[in-house]
Amino acid sequence: MDYKQAGVNIEEGYRAVGKYRELAKIANGNAATKAAVLNGIGSFAGMFSLAEFVKAGKGMEEPVLVSGTDGVGTKLEIAFQLKKYDTVGIDCVAMCVNDILCHGAKPLFFLDYLACGKLDADVAAELVKGVAAGCLETGSVLLGGETAEMPGFYDAGKYDMAGFAVGIADRKHIVDGGKIREGDTLIGIASSGPHSNGFSLIRKALPNLREDFGGKPLGLALLEPTRLYVKPVLGLLEEVEVRGMAHITGGGFYENIPRMFGAGAAFDAVIRSGSWEIPPIFSRIAAGAADCGLSGTAALTNGTELLQTDTDLRKLFFNTFNMGIGFVIAVAPADSARATGYLKEAGFPAWEIGKVETAQEREAPVVRFV
Repeated sequence: MDYKQAGVNIEEGYRAVGKYRELAKIANGNAATKAAVLNGIGSFAGMFSLAEFVKAGKGMEEPVLVSGTDGVGTKLEIAFQLKKYDTVGIDCVAMCVNDILCHGAKPLFFLDYLACGKLDADVAAELVKGVAAGCLETGSVLLGGETAEMPGFYDAGKYDMAGFAVGIADRKHIVDGGKIREGDTLIGIASSGPHSNGFSLIRKALPNLREDFGGKPLGLALLEPTRLYVKPVLGLLEEVEVRGMAHITGGGFYENIPRMFGAGAAFDAVIRSGSWEIPPIFSRIAAGAADCGLSGTAALTNGTELLQTDTDLRKLFFNTFNMGIGFVIAVAPADSARATGYLKEAGFPAWEIGKVETAQEREAPVVRFV
């Protein structure tokens, strides 16, 4: 018995790496990051010169590396069912770079990890194609990665996907919530859908991915990739003082917004219900979660009503999904109009969704809806 008979096709792995090399050329970052890459895909490790980056960029007094790692989760199952693999790589990048962005860091490079039961180089390349697209949009480099073929551990046709991003920030410009004050405005930036969170619930609530949803299959609506907030938010940091940021991922509003306040913060986030329109996809998920047996317009109407009247379901959803707000920033009230205007001009709808208040006596900050 040889390795191929045991289930691992080395030649298919070589073919996949060849495709990755071509995709990495697409995601070669901007001039500064490109100048800092010292080697290419295929080495034992990727090399990135901070000295070259700082020289090619505008320089930093005290550069700090900021890192984050995440995966796509069970959203991948929808991609497998629809045999559409080219967008979930964007999700993988977004989940990582949006996290490090919360501290004002510019992404430098990204590494991905693919694991599967039986490698298909064409499918793997489609997955990495999304990674390359995400890197290209954020000005970062696809520096390397790993593809693991593990027969008997993963089912044939199934892939897992995770990634790792490294960014940089000047220490004096790190956003850590330390400048947040009572009365600061909370601005919510629109999401593109559920992003990459809550899909274990979504897959149970919406088993029919072929159902019509606004003229396209529901599954394709669910595969809409996670929005990348890097460019508009980094631009906004040059325009106004951003005092805190939160990426709304798993845990929704309740778990993520308090994280922007930092350790020992004595603040609460007060969110104004109705200050933005919750996208229809969440109404459809709500109807499915309630097992109403409806579809189409009737399901949307039912789901919207449930989110307005069922207190327990509403809290569950705001504790699971982003509900149409993928990123939240805190600014001084005087800067709010300028910040929302800047974001809208950049193509990222944004609303004043709440404010910061002094916390009541308790151990940790909370989110309150009014």
